[in-house]
Amino acid sequence: MKTLNAIYDPVFTSRSYNQVDRFFLQYIKDERDLPFIYLTLRITFTLIPLAVALFLLPLFSWQWWAAAAVHFFISNFMFKGPFGLMLHCTSHRPFFKPEYGWLNNYLPWIVAPFFGHTPETYYSHHIGMHHPENNLEDDESSTMMFQRDSFRSFLAYFGQFFVRGVYDLLAYLRWKNRPKLARRALIGETIFAIVCVGLCFINWPATVLVFLLPLVIYRLIAMLGNWTQHAFVDGQDPGNAYKNSITCINVKYNKKCWNDGYHISHHVRPAMHWTEHPTFFQKTIDKYAQHRAIVFDGLDFLQIFFLLMRGRYDVLAAHMVNLNNTFADDQDAIALLRYRTQRIPLRQEVPAVPTLV
Repeated sequence: MKTLNAIYDPVFTSRSYNQVDRFFLQYIKDERDLPFIYLTLRITFTLIPLAVALFLLPLFSWQWWAAAAVHFFISNFMFKGPFGLMLHCTSHRPFFKPEYGWLNNYLPWIVAPFFGHTPETYYSHHIGMHHPENNLEDDESSTMMFQRDSFRSFLAYFGQFFVRGVYDLLAYLRWKNRPKLARRALIGETIFAIVCVGLCFINWPATVLVFLLPLVIYRLIAMLGNWTQHAFVDGQDPGNAYKNSITCINVKYNKKCWNDGYHISHHVRPAMHWTEHPTFFQKTIDKYAQHRAIVFDGLDFLQIFFLLMRGRYDVLAAHMVNLNNTFADDQDAIALLRYRTQRIPLRQEVPAVPTLV
């Protein structure tokens, strides 16, 4: 196991702003979100023009294949993670000031579809269901009922979400009497489908590459991330964020994706700004230790997922942080990890979900 040393994840540091910075700062609510502006601009002036080019270039010409390769690379290896977590942050905390509120539609409605996000579905799912239910039984994306170190179980989890995830989300929102969120998700999903069908008649290969393939990749990555973030759940206290989530510190992922590794503190305080998580973690270490929270140093969610699927509990334990000497040794940590990946049976029958009308 590891001892807690210095943390190198990003925090806000005040600096002087140039003229361009000051121009954008007049529109956004929080100066700490200025990096989001520049990420949005990079995406807008690279990925979107490439997507347009795929519809205009001669089909399957060398220019088309070159544009497709560059598009695929920057979409999935440069921007997918940073964009997805920017969308996450701006779902919890509005990006633009109220007087410019209409600009808050740009990310979910214009940019998000190029990364496979159907408009409004992410917000309705994450804000309307996942956080209120906190990975418990009523959360349609809950990991509790699956054996979380089994790849077969993950495939079942992903398959269930991919096939009927939107239906389950809409049913949940209607059952919980959240019709506005249900309507937003349904409208976004429907418009995305209509646009894609229409574009297929114009250029189906480009439509597949620009919108449909990213949708499949995004939903796979989203479920892989949620699976790992909630892979270790205490069956005796599954609603406790310190016992149903994990934290990853000192990883490149946190620098690239806005401290998303701090999933415990995100569930403790969902509206906390992304730059505050490292400091909050250090100030509340005793509480983490009290609940035997699982904190990894030097591993990100993707690495944890593959180690878990391979049963490499020894490697996982070697990267765990032994806060306040909570664990006696690696074997003690491994025993906890194995216990928290066990399938948790439903404690009671979940109320029947009403049929959508």
